[in-house]
Amino acid sequence: MNSENNNQAGKENGRHQKTPSVLPAGSSDVKAHQNKKNRKKKNRKNQKRRPAAPNIYGAIDLGTNNCRLLVAQKTSSGFKVLDSFSRVVRLGEGLGKTGVLSKEAIDRTIEALDICVSKIKRRGVTHMRNVATQACREASNCDAFIERVEKEVRIKLHIIDPMEEARLAVLGCKALLEKKYSRAIVFDIGGGSTELIWVKLCQDGLPEIIDWTSIPFGVVNLSEKYGTYERISDGKYKEMKQSILNSVAAFVEKNDMQVHTDQGQVQLLGTSGTITTLTAMHLGLETYDRNQVDGARVRSLHIRALCQKLSVLNYDERLALRGIGADRADLVVAGCAILESIMDLWPIDEIRVADRGIREGMLLDMMESHRPGQNNKPQNNKQRTRNKKRSRNKKARKDQKHDAALNNNPHVDNPRPHKKEEAAQ
Repeated sequence: MNSENNNQAGKENGRHQKTPSVLPAGSSDVKAHQNKKNRKKKNRKNQKRRPAAPNIYGAIDLGTNNCRLLVAQKTSSGFKVLDSFSRVVRLGEGLGKTGVLSKEAIDRTIEALDICVSKIKRRGVTHMRNVATQACREASNCDAFIERVEKEVRIKLHIIDPMEEARLAVLGCKALLEKKYSRAIVFDIGGGSTELIWVKLCQDGLPEIIDWTSIPFGVVNLSEKYGTYERISDGKYKEMKQSILNSVAAFVEKNDMQVHTDQGQVQLLGTSGTITTLTAMHLGLETYDRNQVDGARVRSLHIRALCQKLSVLNYDERLALRGIGADRADLVVAGCAILESIMDLWPIDEIRVADRGIREGMLLDMMESHRPGQNNKPQNNKQRTRNKKRSRNKKARKDQKHDAALNNNPHVDNPRPHKKEEAAQ
């Protein structure tokens, strides 16, 4: 009766009151009901405190010779690599003669990209950036290739210009730039081009690119032009070197680099398959070990001696040497010619070796531009103004999300262990 009166009173006041359960004081049902309520409150608290899923970053670097992937998670000191992949695809094979990417090269590249996407899918990548460099910049059928990749592999490749390629290479290698120097020359010997970057080392440790140049000579197009399966004559080897020197002379003179070099203020830092392969050979490694190569310091005279030794051997003789694989043995002589030219231009006693570059640069760039939760709070006028100035980073994030969205139906392939990349770096 009391309960009915209470309900009637509630209705008259314009609201309905839920009839409470009438239970004896101290009843076990009361305790169970209270415990259930406490558990619900605790669960709601735990849900609020549960940390957001970590951001996982992926970067694909498709060059003239290699297809490379790196997947990582941000840490307080940089990032932790979760997965990686590298395969020689020779995308630029024959490009110098035909001006187009061949069907065979495209098929090899699609197969490698399929593996990359399988790894990206499995690792739950949330932010991606996928770039292509010299071969795609040069090929007349690049648009058709990009469309096929997007249709079949479900990722979008962005063709970057040489300036962006140089910026990413320096960003990826910045941890190996030493504060005791005021300048650095960073070189990246690729398959279809070579980037040379003149860097100022600021007091805060951050590198500032003063100038850069990209010359259209890499290990693939030079090897195709001069042929490297047979022994190259001394005259042809000198001709290769001279073509590099002629291409770089104006860059050296423009920046008055010799003054800083003579004063011992310049660090020489190299990132590419050529310098890492030669370093592994110099160290006497049976199999390539990134932990021993990345960050190593080697004497220029030792690397020059190796270059001169390799330049007089044919393919089979080079392949028989320790530390050089089949995919590098036919390209290494062209790489040696480029590297010797660099050492001629800048006679610096020591080379710092980097088994890192564009992939690492892309990861660091994404991690810097993306800050979790930054869009969850209202923005004041100052924040809006600041964000307008970050239009480039905003566009990059949009591309990353677009790429991740495309990656919803990857082709499944047999993945390789992430600690052993296929190609010798």
